[in-house]
Parts: sequence; C-alpha cells; structure tokens
Amino acid sequence: MRISANPLRGQRFPAVLLLLAAGLGLLLANLPTRDAVSGVLETHLALPGTALDLSVSHWISDGLLAVFFLVVAIELRHELTHGELDSFGKAIQPAVAATGGVLVPIAAYLLIAGGPSTGTGWPIPTATDIAFALGVLAMFGRGLPSNVRVFLLALAILDDIIGIVFIAVLFAHDVQWVPLLLAVAAVVVFWLLSRALHAVGHPLIAIAMAVVGVMAWGLVASSGIHATIAGVALGLVMAPVPAARIRHALEPIVNGGILPLFAFTAAFVVIPAVAPSELSPAFWGIAVALPVGKIAGIAAFGWLAMRLRPRGAAPTLVFADLLAAGALGGIGFTVSLLLANLAFAGDAGTRDQAILGVLVGSAIALLLSAVLVSLRAGWYRRVAAATS
Repeated sequence: MRISANPLRGQRFPAVLLLLAAGLGLLLANLPTRDAVSGVLETHLALPGTALDLSVSHWISDGLLAVFFLVVAIELRHELTHGELDSFGKAIQPAVAATGGVLVPIAAYLLIAGGPSTGTGWPIPTATDIAFALGVLAMFGRGLPSNVRVFLLALAILDDIIGIVFIAVLFAHDVQWVPLLLAVAAVVVFWLLSRALHAVGHPLIAIAMAVVGVMAWGLVASSGIHATIAGVALGLVMAPVPAARIRHALEPIVNGGILPLFAFTAAFVVIPAVAPSELSPAFWGIAVALPVGKIAGIAAFGWLAMRLRPRGAAPTLVFADLLAAGALGGIGFTVSLLLANLAFAGDAGTRDQAILGVLVGSAIALLLSAVLVSLRAGWYRRVAAATS
C-alpha cells in the first residue's frame, strides 16, 4: 500500500485529528475555560462592504465548511462520472444500502424522539463521516478486499448527496430570490471560468475564479439558503482538470484545519448534569439511531440489493461485510454535527444534547466498527494464508 508523504492526505491521521479536536472542544466546554473560549467563538466579525456579520463559530460552520463541501462535491462528481458510481451495475448495491442507511435511522429516531419538540431532528442520524469511516478502515482493515473500501466510499458519497439535499431543502429560511438568482449567475460565470482555465491555464483566470466563488458564497449566505450549498454548486460545475488540482491543493487544508476547527466548535457543549432518564429524547434518538439504525438499515437493504442485482453486475459484499460497513456508516460526526446545529438552531438546550447524541452515537459506532472490521480483516487474512 502506498503511504502518502503528507499525513494530512492519508486516512488515519485526519481521523485521529478530528477525534482529538472534538475531545478538546468537549473538554474545554466543561472546564473553567468555557467562558473565555465561548467569548472568542461568539465574537462577531463583519465582512467590509457587505451585510455579512457572523460570529467566529458561524464563519467556521458557514464559511470554512463551504470549502469542505467544495472538495466533497468535486469527489462526488468524479465518482458519478468516472468512478465507483458511474454505472447502474456499480451503484445498485451501495445505493439500495444507502437508502436503508437513511430510512431505518430516521424510523428509529422518530420512534424514540418523534415528539413535537424534538421531531425536527430526524435528519441528524442519516449521515456518514467518510474521513472517520475510512480512517477506521485503514487502521483495522489490513487484509480486507478492495471491494469493501469501494462499497464504503460509494455508500458515504451517496450519504453526502442525501445530506446536501437535506441541508438545501429542509433548512432554507425566508429565501431571498434576488441574491439566490445572482448566486446562480455567479456559479455559471465560475463554470465558464473553469473551462477557460482548463483551456488556457492563465493564473489570472484562477484568481477570477476565486473572486467569483467568494461572491457566490456571499450571495447564497444572503439568500437564506445555507452557505455550504455554494461550495457544493461550485464543486459540481468545475471543469475536471482544474477541479482535481484544486481538490489536491485543498485536501491537507480541509483535513488539517477546517474539519478539526469545525469539530472543535461543534463539540463545544456542556455535558448536562442530569440523570440519564432526564436527557432529551433527541439525545437518545440520535445515540441509538446512528449505531443501531445504520448497521440494521445498511446490512438489511444491502443484502436485499445483493439478491436483486442485475445479471452481470459488479461483485457485491457478503452479509458479514455488510455488517462491518453498516457499523462504519454509523460514524456520523461532521455532517451529523452540522445537521444537529441546523435542526435545533432555535433551542440551544436541545441542540447541545443532540450534539452529545452525535458524539456518543458516533463513538459507539466507531468502537463497534473497529471490532467488526478487525474480525473480517482477520478472516480474510486467514483465508489468504490458507490458499497461498
């Protein structure tokens, strides 16, 4: 296996960094340092010449995280056109499994926390954190066949698509059509510039793309649509060659800076000093739906897809591998944290408990997946040794 010279381009180190950042945020929120750190995160910074005036934490979740979604969108487009999802045969099992990995956690959450005050949190346990999942796979999956990683990557990409749709559709508020239409125009200009950059390669075109991209982000933020959607739109329309170069340049920045910063701010919540029975239903709904709902939905629907796949389709995973992939899918983290902030934006108490539910549910899924992946990897290594 080729090891990247830059650990921030690998899979293990970024996952560890995310875990440490979230742990640090949770720790500092429950020490006397809370007020000092909270004061920094709540400090407002205005963008000169614009109406944008956001707190530091919102600049991270609305601004920097848009760069993360730009990189995600570039990968989405590649996989849908030239990668693991570029044909029906390749996409059928992960697509059906991803559907189960969304529907079953939603059902589990609503069964536990479907009341009027917490029911809006149902999208939270639907996400899979690809960085964490692939990190666990890299740490514990030595000997697993490549189709397990391919399946997980496809599954997480489809989950990302679903999460992006949820963010764009469910959490838009008081949409302002003029800024939104101007944002669409800016995305079109960005698309044209990316084609020109592909053809000519002049650095001034790259600078113009950066300026137009920032304008598109600002217009989306002003329109009432969550600003991260701007990153998605820009990533999807970018010409392939410039997109690949930008993704390569941004990958260590996203893995080493943007995602840890977001993990720190999102996990900066106070652990409530209450008995377990007094915790919000949102906490329990997420903490159960992520590890249990994901593994049940992905394994069951993936098995069904294996039975229904068309003749001649790509090789599929056996049920034991689907269980391991389902456990990995339960590591929600990044997108789940963002969805928790959006779903309970008007209720700080429930939002904090929902965030704790994401952290607890993801931790359970992480431990469970480490065990299942290790067992499957060990089985494959023994089979390989016996047949060599």
